Amino acid sequence: SIVLYFVYSGNNGRGQDGLLALIASGASAFAPTASVQVHQSTALNALEDMPGATAPLGVFDPVGYASVGSEETLNWFRASELKHSRVAMLATTGFIVQAAGIHLPGMLSADVSYDSVSALTNPVDQWAAVPFAGKWQIIAAIGVAEIYAETQKPHYMMGGPLPELIWPSVDTSSVNAETMMRKQNSELNNGRLAMIAIMGFLSEKAIPGAVPALKGIEAFH
Repeated sequence: SIVLYFVYSGNNGRGQDGLLALIASGASAFAPTASVQVHQSTALNALEDMPGATAPLGVFDPVGYASVGSEETLNWFRASELKHSRVAMLATTGFIVQAAGIHLPGMLSADVSYDSVSALTNPVDQWAAVPFAGKWQIIAAIGVAEIYAETQKPHYMMGGPLPELIWPSVDTSSVNAETMMRKQNSELNNGRLAMIAIMGFLSEKAIPGAVPALKGIEAFH
């Protein structure tokens, strides 16, 4: 997955000698128009009001995602980051639990036990051992959740709430704005860390030694 991070900021240095000044003046013909600059400024201002712009980087957008497309595009980017964050937190926790040998009792299918799958130690190998029908049941459940979230009205790209699928539902109407912002910041920051973590786990599995901190740990090989 492509991981998109949306906490934004950044500065550009300025040349001080005459040659650089001349080059800069010549390049000014290709500078963004006023309307583009206004759009970029508006997008960055919008980011300051969104969850995720936290210390130590604050507003950070080195690639310029904030100014790509419209406000609807920015809302789609934020929803994508939030979904990836939540999936990564589940994946990281699941990887650690499975690697620790914690599993359900009984049979996963008619001829595959949870114990036999857990004995493989590495969660990537454990997934490979899950019967084909079991894998498709998991993928189908994810698809149903995705369709449900994407069909809610108004859509999050049109100003509706960001996608969520919580059961039983949680009423957050009594939470004040400051506390809610803190909780949303915490969720995004934990999700960002989890995206890095699960990519590290999988990288070490695919290329032993790619992550020095995980080198020699059986669960990652």
